[in-house]
Amino acid sequence: MSQVYYSSAPQSPEHLPERGGGRRVLRPSAAIALLVAVAIMVALTINSVNGWGLDGHAAVTLCVFVAAIWFWIFSTVEDTYVALGAAVALVISGTLPTERLFAALGEDSIWLLMAAFVIASAVASTGLAARGAAFIISGARSVRQLAHLSCLGLVVTAFAIPATSGRAALVLPIFLTLRKVFKDRPAVVKMLAVLFPTVILLSAVGSFLGAGAHLITSQILQSAGHPGFDFASWLLLGLPLALASSFMATELVVRLFTSPNDRAEPLKVQLNQLQEDNKQRITGPLDLDEQRSLLLLAAVVALWCTEPIHGLDPALVALMGALVVSLPSYGSITLAAALKKVPWSMLIFMAATLALGSSLVTTGAADWLATSILGPVAVFGAAKPYVFVVLVVLASTAAHLVIQSRSARSAVLIPMVVASAAPMGVDAMAVAFASTAAAGFCHTLTSSAKPVAIFAESDGRPNYEPADLLRLSAWLAPLSAVLVLLFSFFLWPLLGLPLFTAP
Repeated sequence: MSQVYYSSAPQSPEHLPERGGGRRVLRPSAAIALLVAVAIMVALTINSVNGWGLDGHAAVTLCVFVAAIWFWIFSTVEDTYVALGAAVALVISGTLPTERLFAALGEDSIWLLMAAFVIASAVASTGLAARGAAFIISGARSVRQLAHLSCLGLVVTAFAIPATSGRAALVLPIFLTLRKVFKDRPAVVKMLAVLFPTVILLSAVGSFLGAGAHLITSQILQSAGHPGFDFASWLLLGLPLALASSFMATELVVRLFTSPNDRAEPLKVQLNQLQEDNKQRITGPLDLDEQRSLLLLAAVVALWCTEPIHGLDPALVALMGALVVSLPSYGSITLAAALKKVPWSMLIFMAATLALGSSLVTTGAADWLATSILGPVAVFGAAKPYVFVVLVVLASTAAHLVIQSRSARSAVLIPMVVASAAPMGVDAMAVAFASTAAAGFCHTLTSSAKPVAIFAESDGRPNYEPADLLRLSAWLAPLSAVLVLLFSFFLWPLLGLPLFTAP
């Protein structure tokens, strides 16, 4: 089952319907925003010409940046096209060197994700994920147990499949099987339909490869002269939050979408029920391909986590793993077939946003923008570090309402956050990590994230309504923001990421 759906269902931004595809009338809100954007560009140009603290390259970068944000929010143009167009505009203007744009495509983070997608394709083709899901779900004896066991399985997928859309496509067949099993219990089906994308999105923070935004954050930090993150450091900081937020959200979803009677009614999922729609065997001993895939996945993750010991670059480890899983007469998939499943559009989008974010930092545009927008926080005096962190987390939590792409949100927010951190007395890496973690909440609208869209409707049947998402977000948004703040102030400093700098 996993093999069939992973190759045919939407598994990445490249395989999902993009925004666009038709002419439409400009909405009043978009028209007003366009006028504001044009006014900002004119003001930036005047500022630069008159020498009021912003040089020419920084002004051009900000103008392109503002235009890109407008297109991301209001237009039907594909996000990748906008990002690539913005990067090309910076090159033509002389603001971004040509070699830096092309070098972004050769960043180790791009190679890391590409190779990780090859490994993920091989793992998915063996049916290992369906077997693991069947093992976990068949142990449930109540609705609450089913929800929490499903949550645990979904968290684990963050280390096997890069990107949230790929994970959503991987587990969609499992949900469809459960929907058939519980066809006489609609409340349970709706609960599961909301639960799967909710946990997929919140648990992504547990893995460095869980979202492209994580790699963009690290690259922007490195452009600004900070160390950035690796797989092991991200795991140490992100996994506790992933577990806490995922299980918190699971309990919330269970309480919101099932009644006490639903939760009290006994539940038992038989393996033969799960096997009916699965073309691959989900019981009995692991076959040779499954054993090899499991061993390879464990080895790759172990090498990523122990990078300080052996010194092998994570991208090189991923490439070695990709070569092994596609090795003739040994691997479970050919390299050509695996490369066809790589979301090249997403990788190009990442490279373009990396170039844009790097330009914001190196031209000084991010410093100027941060001072203009976040500078007034300084009036709070000794309390300004706390106010600054709270504002960053709240803004990052709400950013999905205007910028749908998680990677684009990082490209917009992180340069400003990093530039503002030192004047506010806050560690740049700590607040950048908090911002990226908070931006993982994107559950309010069906269009807010691709996993939410994937599970909203399947086989022509709606699984939940927009009102259900609003109901969930009314509770989950503040809880998620508070949880990130608690981790930022209390737990992450104990794990080696202090939030505040020495005076």
